[in-house]
Amino acid sequence: MGVKRKILVVDSSAVIRRYLVKLFLDAGYEVESSRTKEEVLRRLNTQHFSLVMLDIDMVQENALEILQEIMKTKPTRVLLLSSQHTNDITMEALNLGAIDSIIKPKNSIDIAKISQEVLSKVHNALQSMPNFLRSSQEVFKTHNVAIRTDVDMGFVLIGSSTGGPRLIEQICKTLPANYPHAVCVVQHMPTDFTSNFAKRLNTLSKVEVVESDNGVELKAGRVIIAKGGKHTHFRKKLKSFTTVLTSNIKERFFVPCVDEMFFSAAEVLPVKNILAIELTGIGDDGADGMVELRRKGARTIAESEKTAVVYGMPKEAALRGGAQKVLDFNDILDEIIKYGQ
Repeated sequence: MGVKRKILVVDSSAVIRRYLVKLFLDAGYEVESSRTKEEVLRRLNTQHFSLVMLDIDMVQENALEILQEIMKTKPTRVLLLSSQHTNDITMEALNLGAIDSIIKPKNSIDIAKISQEVLSKVHNALQSMPNFLRSSQEVFKTHNVAIRTDVDMGFVLIGSSTGGPRLIEQICKTLPANYPHAVCVVQHMPTDFTSNFAKRLNTLSKVEVVESDNGVELKAGRVIIAKGGKHTHFRKKLKSFTTVLTSNIKERFFVPCVDEMFFSAAEVLPVKNILAIELTGIGDDGADGMVELRRKGARTIAESEKTAVVYGMPKEAALRGGAQKVLDFNDILDEIIKYGQ
């Protein structure tokens, strides 16, 4: 058996601390807890923790200062407990290096309701390798595919609709754990479905699968599923790229929309590092965006009529000149894997 991962719980509430400690112990982790900045730094300086669960709304301590000290003195994965995902403090914490946030429960009854979400996000965080950890003693073993730097990392952008979920599942299950590119997927789904879709794929895949949100970093070995009810755009931040959720200002029929993702990618991402794919689906969403991506130098592929459940979106991409290649799905899957070699 491998060495157990150790988690440090930092929370001003004794009730929440006790519950989280028990939750993580029952899940097989080693756990310790702290409630002050001094305790946190002392423990980090004397022990190795794989992850810190930090209450960003601590009353008697400045949690942002704690986070800054963690990243300065001993960079560690940090998950936030926050009263709300979108407040300024949480967004600043994410900018400082925190991986993700979880809505903070008000009591032990509430936290019991989100136990699975907490464990899932902890699991995902532990599978990730933030840039600040790449030179530390925690190193992932790689096999057939070499991890690339931020400069030459590629971006696989996929759009799909009717008949697409099973194809996206097959792609995620086939990707190796050390896949060297970021993958972003727009699958037409209702608002309440994309979160569970991403969670299910994450349990089935070697790669990390997450739902898009503000500030989610595009990174090697991570698949981002566009959040239902919002469009997924991209933003450049220093040497990295993150997702940004936007409202349906243009009144697109599908939300999320493939064209919204493709056009944003054409403006923000290094286009020559993009592989854009149109899979099965009704209508023409993504066709114009693929034309723009190809015009700027991206590699583009549309699924063939032979394998598409509904030959709408990929057909329009091909007819409008957006697709360099039209391939059966199995060949597209091969292209995605080859792109990582």
